[in-house]
Amino acid sequence: MQELRSFICSRQIVNLTIVGANIVLFIALSFIGDTEELLFMIRHGANYTSAVLEGGEYYRLVTSMFLHFGAEHLVYNMLVLIFMGDVLEKVAGKMNYFLIYFIGGIAGNVMSLWSDWKVGKVTVSAGASGAIFAVVGALLWIMLRNKGRVEDYSGKRLLLMAGLSVAEGITTSGVDNWAHIGGMVAGFLLAIILYRKKHESSVSIE
Repeated sequence: MQELRSFICSRQIVNLTIVGANIVLFIALSFIGDTEELLFMIRHGANYTSAVLEGGEYYRLVTSMFLHFGAEHLVYNMLVLIFMGDVLEKVAGKMNYFLIYFIGGIAGNVMSLWSDWKVGKVTVSAGASGAIFAVVGALLWIMLRNKGRVEDYSGKRLLLMAGLSVAEGITTSGVDNWAHIGGMVAGFLLAIILYRKKHESSVSIE
């Protein structure tokens, strides 16, 4: 219990709140239905092409970011988010992290809808991965801006985690890769706009 309390206290507050909201919502939905059943997920806010483009239910671009198809989907996303999100919040600041996460996640969902509309496909999607890829994209820019390091984190470590996330999306069937691409591009661009490198304070002695 002490280890868990210490782990929670060491997390960044905005990211921890987002992770907690995803977990609490998943548990709540699991009590009332099957989170792997498409109709159930549509009724509870999944990103559904027809509902958004024809029904004007644009709120789904946000609500779908907090829904997950089964426990495995949730656990994988939250494990990636709790570490990479903490790094971004620490180096970019709470408000910037909040903006990158939500705007990037929405951008990923918009890209997903655009790809479906272009090919005339109707799909149901949900998950935090578009927003997580926005975090990845932002960290990639910050790493470039800081010549391979993000504070105490090496570029190699961050690139490894980013690479694993990308590989998981490419190799796993049923993954919304357009949401990943949209989120990553948006996160990268948002970081260019929002991130400012912290300059070390210097003391001169005359």
